[in-house]
Amino acid sequence: MSSSSSSSSTQKSFFTYTFLVITVILGNINISHCLGNKPVNTTRQPRQFSVDYYAKSCAQVEKLVGSVTTQQFKDAPVTAPATIRLFFHDCFVGGCDGSILIATKQGSKEMAEKDAVENKDLAAEAFEGINKAKALVESKCPGVVSCADILAISARNFVHLAGGPYYEVKKGRWDGKISRATRVSANLPRTNSTMDDLVKLFKSKGLMLNDLVVLSGAHTIGFSHCEYIMNRVYDYKSTDDSAPNIDPRLLKALTMSCPHHGGNADIVVPFDVTTPFTFDNAYYGNLEKNMGLLLTDQDLFLDPRTKPMVQALSKDNQRFFQAFSDAMEKMGSIGVKRGRKHGEKRKDCTLHGS
Repeated sequence: MSSSSSSSSTQKSFFTYTFLVITVILGNINISHCLGNKPVNTTRQPRQFSVDYYAKSCAQVEKLVGSVTTQQFKDAPVTAPATIRLFFHDCFVGGCDGSILIATKQGSKEMAEKDAVENKDLAAEAFEGINKAKALVESKCPGVVSCADILAISARNFVHLAGGPYYEVKKGRWDGKISRATRVSANLPRTNSTMDDLVKLFKSKGLMLNDLVVLSGAHTIGFSHCEYIMNRVYDYKSTDDSAPNIDPRLLKALTMSCPHHGGNADIVVPFDVTTPFTFDNAYYGNLEKNMGLLLTDQDLFLDPRTKPMVQALSKDNQRFFQAFSDAMEKMGSIGVKRGRKHGEKRKDCTLHGS
């Protein structure tokens, strides 16, 4: 789930050209408390983290958020992979608490997560979508639904709108009180991360090897800037000057779209060159054909620990859908904040204490 594109009008035109070139060449467990005969604790406890968390306080939250995500998907389909990536980046840095939505205060020496170098290419449309959904929800249920929950719901909606599975989203996250750019680098994968690096990082988040493989399947949609594939296309050592473990036709297409020197930084290329706009398991089939875009993508097929998982998922789309749903629920539970002691409920997702 490494870098994907921003989506200005300039980038869209470059993507159209790039995709044409490639086409031509290729051809939970709920914890209940039993009071028994013990005195009742009068301290108010946060409600349980659950699918129906807002059943009484904002029953229409899913419908409200859905109206925004549906319209956004029609207007700017790139918002789908951008929002899924936004959710991933939020959860991996300090937990799923909407801290990535905070804007850096004007004149502040300390930057917020959003402005970290690793987040510089997150699409503006993703942030705009969350803010629109939050404004609508606030107009109907003021001060009730967290930005973190709206992000989680939106990510699920975009998965489904792009053709992927629909799964229930547990709710009850509170928004985080901390958002620092300095926390980002050590908590996100890099395009040059080794498999051992990735396994260690995911394990630190409570995620297993299969979660790494399945969540990487989000690259079935979305795009990467050329700068993130340079090590895949050019930085290799070979006696016959051929790049290892990459389909020759894909290599030719990528070198045309992303020249080693003098290329346009705004050009983007699709992660999945076969069905780039459809959420499906084609991503895994591409890896079997040495058509993974990033080194970290292709390594999933090259590493003996993950190769069997890739092969299994490439053969069964429904298996991928179920596994992805489970992994998203698991990831969505990372570092969840509960109650005012640990979190806040922002009215404006970009501002602490709003």
